[in-house]
Amino acid sequence: MASEPGFTHSALIVDSPDALAARLVPLLERQMAEERPVLLVVAPETEDLVRAELGARAERLEWGQRSGFYQQLGVAFERFRRYLADQRAAGRRVHVVAEPLVTGDRATAYLPYEAVCNDAFAAYDCPVTCLWDSRRHPASHIEDVRRVHGWELGETEFLRSGTFVPAGTYLAGFARTPLPQPPPATLLDRLVLDVHDLPRLRERTRFLAQTAGTAAEDVTLAVNEVVTNGLLHGEPPVRIRAWPAPGALIVQIEDAGGVEVPPAAGYLPPDVDQYGGRGMWLARQLADIVTTHTSGDRTAVRMSFPS
Repeated sequence: MASEPGFTHSALIVDSPDALAARLVPLLERQMAEERPVLLVVAPETEDLVRAELGARAERLEWGQRSGFYQQLGVAFERFRRYLADQRAAGRRVHVVAEPLVTGDRATAYLPYEAVCNDAFAAYDCPVTCLWDSRRHPASHIEDVRRVHGWELGETEFLRSGTFVPAGTYLAGFARTPLPQPPPATLLDRLVLDVHDLPRLRERTRFLAQTAGTAAEDVTLAVNEVVTNGLLHGEPPVRIRAWPAPGALIVQIEDAGGVEVPPAAGYLPPDVDQYGGRGMWLARQLADIVTTHTSGDRTAVRMSFPS
């Protein structure tokens, strides 16, 4: 098998255990033969397969934490980024094999992070291979997986993706997707006219989050940051609505300014000397899914918090 050409962000798309063994195991064997470290953050069944194929040699691989790793998408992405930065600082070139344990809307929301890492991870010079099982995702999603990975691991080598698009292009298209309409009845529906309304909003948000069984301080801080953004960069009134969903509390914040949220806002931490940019970053760290959309004079940010 040909080795990866410098930094690669590659997709490994499989449809069976046999396909997984035929493509992943030779890659791992080559890395071990060349004494290159490998970190795997994969599903339990993938780990079982690799251990069965490699036997005692599997102990030479590094195995990352699985439990709860993908509970919050922004946190998972930041963990990978910090890990790679630390490895780079230590002079190690680690090949990361990650299997995003997400499905449905969460899988769709994770793809922008996959797009961002093409640029964000390149400086660390650590190859990243993302495992996606086509049995768990619709064909349209797998097509998007190929769009956000510059390379794909084939049967014997890394191949350029013929449908790859730059992060900016993908994120812009993602931000143009309209949000589904909120339900007619919500747990919260408030208007904020200026910063003097924020203390009362924080109090109400904290109570609502506690009642819904979510992390109250996380919800309160994220809502406060996004509402403040709406007051500073948009126009009042800023409307806040919240409603329950299976396993989550959804909060949508809309301002009347019609100023589009930059598509890449909040995916990467702001520079220490950067003015602004903190609000969306915190929102993506504190919530699970964060989506934005601007239509006419309304800019909406929707956040999903696990409960």
